[in-house]
Amino acid sequence: MKKLFILTATVFFITACNNQKPEVVEKETAPVSRHPEWVKSANIYEVNVRQYTPEGTLTAFEAHLPRLKEMGVDILWFMPIQPIGELNRKGELGSYYSIADYTAVNPEFGTMEDFKRVVNKAHEMGMYVLLDWVANHSAFDHHWVAEHPEFYTADSLGNRPVVAIDNEGNPTDWTDVADLDYTNKDLWPAMTEEMRFWVTEGNIDGFRCDVAGFVPVEFWNQAVASLKETNPKLFMLMEWEDPKYMSAFNMGYGWELHHEMNEVAKGNKTPEVFTEFAEKFDTIFNSDDMLMYFTTNHDENAWNGTIEERMGPAAKAMFVFATTFQNGMPLIYSGQEAGLNHRLRFFAKDTISWDNLELATFYTDMLRLKHENPALWNGNYGGEMTIIETEYPNEIYAYYREKDGNRVVVFLNLSDEKVNLDGDFSSIAGEYTYPDGMVAEFGNNGSGALEPWGYLILTQNKPAEE
Repeated sequence: MKKLFILTATVFFITACNNQKPEVVEKETAPVSRHPEWVKSANIYEVNVRQYTPEGTLTAFEAHLPRLKEMGVDILWFMPIQPIGELNRKGELGSYYSIADYTAVNPEFGTMEDFKRVVNKAHEMGMYVLLDWVANHSAFDHHWVAEHPEFYTADSLGNRPVVAIDNEGNPTDWTDVADLDYTNKDLWPAMTEEMRFWVTEGNIDGFRCDVAGFVPVEFWNQAVASLKETNPKLFMLMEWEDPKYMSAFNMGYGWELHHEMNEVAKGNKTPEVFTEFAEKFDTIFNSDDMLMYFTTNHDENAWNGTIEERMGPAAKAMFVFATTFQNGMPLIYSGQEAGLNHRLRFFAKDTISWDNLELATFYTDMLRLKHENPALWNGNYGGEMTIIETEYPNEIYAYYREKDGNRVVVFLNLSDEKVNLDGDFSSIAGEYTYPDGMVAEFGNNGSGALEPWGYLILTQNKPAEE
């Protein structure tokens, strides 16, 4: 990430003495990215099977695949589809994350054949599938409790199992799940093989790993290495943000940036926090690391509020930001494209309404923008970001990303006032394509104004230099 006013270029010239040609050393070409190529321009869509349709089944969800494909969805992340524990169950239907059997399908959702059919159809449409994985804990009535009690954490008196605990050893309020003990190395291959079942039998393309940081990174390193012997192109998403876990995972959660987005939307912070986050990312992560950026997900919706509650009129601008900001892959949650305007109940049936899909056009346009512009691609497949200084830094946040002649410029008005696009933009002045398809010059001194919480996205493609 760079700031426009410090952008410099240095050219070095090398001359050969005595007209001798320099020795040519053939080097093995390194891959542009450590991630599988199929994720280079990808987005991700979270599937909540229980709430997606009145039936709450995999088969009923299957009917939505053509619509999601048309919207431009690349990766389907299914929240856990396994049977839910009954012992200490929360609410009427229980938590998806209380797994009673790792290698089965919740009969309320359907059968293994139903899941395989959905995966195969998604693959036929060019989409990929991740399965939510809960390695930190299981249901209290999981068969391991009886068959392998040594897999579970004991209390001070040696009683097993205990409720899930955090990294400080404190009990969580997840009273429906039992803590798995990763100091017992016999657990490691057992859990790895449960995951492999879905790679081989379910033909999935990767995992989203719940509270990944509650499980030792050493386990993930060996498990992922083993799983990639089965499928080298697996994609691994962790619900965590610790850079050291990137040794096992392709992408982490952008929780910190998400919370900053909420604060900026509420007017509690200025957009400068986004630059501070980008600088921090550059310091602690590698350029090929990725974070998932989002305006909502199942946790945010259920426990912290809808997009409207947290972001109000800033919702679209924040999704533009999530789609275009450096090192990020955008997430869409079930129902987001239908204007999901209430908190879905977590432990009971609460069907999403699909009556109004007006927002689907906005999300379709944003996903297409990412697909069609290499500057916005993921990790090292994409372009570096440069901050653009403006006359109104507390309101207008601006930046561009550039890759192989493709440039995307983003202006965001992150305030509730109309603001002029003023500033010295000579370094990016030129001919751009505007959102309406019009091709026009963007002048040295800016152009026009942005409505409250408005945005302007400009794209430019220059021929490759010979």
